[in-house]
Amino acid sequence: MTKLHAVRGEGATETAPIAADRLVEGAPVATTRLDYERDCKSYAGEWSADIGAWRVEYEEYEFCHVLEGMCELVPDHGDAQRYKAGDSFVIEPGFKGIWRVLAPMKKRFFIRYD
Repeated sequence: MTKLHAVRGEGATETAPIAADRLVEGAPVATTRLDYERDCKSYAGEWSADIGAWRVEYEEYEFCHVLEGMCELVPDHGDAQRYKAGDSFVIEPGFKGIWRVLAPMKKRFFIRYD
């Protein structure tokens, strides 16, 4: 088994609206392309979404690098943080709050479940 994996944007793509029970604003649609998966615990790919906002609750670690657009993450008990093209950030398990897309965005991600 190889320990090196190229990510070439050739993975399976899925497009769907944000679930109604999580929706806060708008009617955003998200597209996820999964380019890497290992043991149902690690994932890498690309994600994009339209303007809107929805509730999130993280059980996993996620590294994000914003390629286009802008988003704002608003913790349930904290200050909003904005990220734009070129920014990178990590979300840790236990984060609960609002994910708001302010300008149509695209990001690369790596997710890891413990």
